Amino acid sequence: MGKHRRVSPPKKRHLTRVILGMSVAVTGGAVTAPQAFAAGAHDPLNAPAAEVPQLSWAASAPSSPKTRLQVIAEGLPKVSAAQLLAVAEQQIGIRENSSGGGTKFHSWYMSSPRVKETIARDGGNVQGYANAPWCDMFVSWVGEQVGIRPTVGWDAYTVSHAQWFQNNRHWGDTPRPGALVFFDWSRGDSIYGIDHVGFVKHDNGDGTITTIEGNTGNGNVEQRVRPESEVVGYGYPVYSS
Repeated sequence: MGKHRRVSPPKKRHLTRVILGMSVAVTGGAVTAPQAFAAGAHDPLNAPAAEVPQLSWAASAPSSPKTRLQVIAEGLPKVSAAQLLAVAEQQIGIRENSSGGGTKFHSWYMSSPRVKETIARDGGNVQGYANAPWCDMFVSWVGEQVGIRPTVGWDAYTVSHAQWFQNNRHWGDTPRPGALVFFDWSRGDSIYGIDHVGFVKHDNGDGTITTIEGNTGNGNVEQRVRPESEVVGYGYPVYSS
């Protein structure tokens, strides 16, 4: 797995190629540190961080104000973490083609409304996603399949996806089943160093976690065991149980 180029908050850098291990930089695009999810106006999650209740996920209690994602989840199907993980696990064995693309996750993302929004943010064009690194497309696709994509989020760039969880106050350091786990192979703790994303299957209790990830190994969906020292943080979708 390769490493993407880090992007500092106040600067823009032009990415001239996509590198295995990150989730996306569209050829020729300029990546910035967007606010919230940088989605279009039709997306109910596209709100300034100031509008989000000021509480941390770990500190929230039943009597606390609901987060934006918790409110949105009230209108979504009731899905458990186990149900989402079952769909993710069913994809194990799917692999990319010799060009690094060709999966159903690429096709879905390229045909979704979200692709226009990330092109507006990052530059490039739809075809630039055809062979792009796809770990984030995979987790986004799984969220769509089970009907809770609005609380799983959707993106093709791991840094922006992590920022979206953070801005929506669904970010923390506890490996819960069904959480999105964001990795930095150099074991840093900055969101801007994130290289990769997958789902937590369970905490092994020994400093490692079992995960389900896309675009891992030699470009497959696989179950992996990862050291927690490589984890930057976790994004928490809203589950019914």
